[in-house]
Amino acid sequence: MITQGQIIAWLEVFAHVIEHHKDQLTELDAAIGDADHGINMDRGFKKITTLLQSFTNKDISSIFKNVSMTLISSIGGASGPLYGTWFLRASAITTNKQILINEDISALFKAGLEGVMERGKTNLGDKTMVDVLYPAMVAFEQGVENNIDTVGALRLAVAAAEQGLKDTIPMVAKKGRASYLGDRSIGHQDPGGTSAYWMLRSLLEVVDNHGT
Repeated sequence: MITQGQIIAWLEVFAHVIEHHKDQLTELDAAIGDADHGINMDRGFKKITTLLQSFTNKDISSIFKNVSMTLISSIGGASGPLYGTWFLRASAITTNKQILINEDISALFKAGLEGVMERGKTNLGDKTMVDVLYPAMVAFEQGVENNIDTVGALRLAVAAAEQGLKDTIPMVAKKGRASYLGDRSIGHQDPGGTSAYWMLRSLLEVVDNHGT
């Protein structure tokens, strides 16, 4: 399971990870995008960190909704709407919850993925964050079906996400600015997929360090 306190800790850790890797994200985006993914994500999650103290007495759904609104209003380009949609769909799954069991987490991952696919009009293989979020969702679900605990299932999800991220490198981008490059987008790791991977890895780090 994942507690409300771990959700807050996750957001803080993810914000620090984004800050630490901001330049790398920007470099990845410079190759096939607008060179602003790292800057935009860092700006959005810096704002999230200023809200963390106010989240203490909120349920998980309210936290996710606040995160969604903040990201949509503060992150430019496609990242704000996509990450905002992910957290907004997550909020709909977690109404009035202070603790998430594995089935809740599976539902959250699925709802978030579906939201991103609908908002971005993207599919698996388009060289986007979907190529990271989809295998992670499947791996977590399989872990749950095999009665693996939360940490174990998240480890499977993060491993699948990492492989999905590597798999974006030889892909031709089919969405966003990168799609204009055609075959020239081959050989570059997707920046949105990279930040999505770090989002999931940050969650694992928090849950693994604090137990389930």
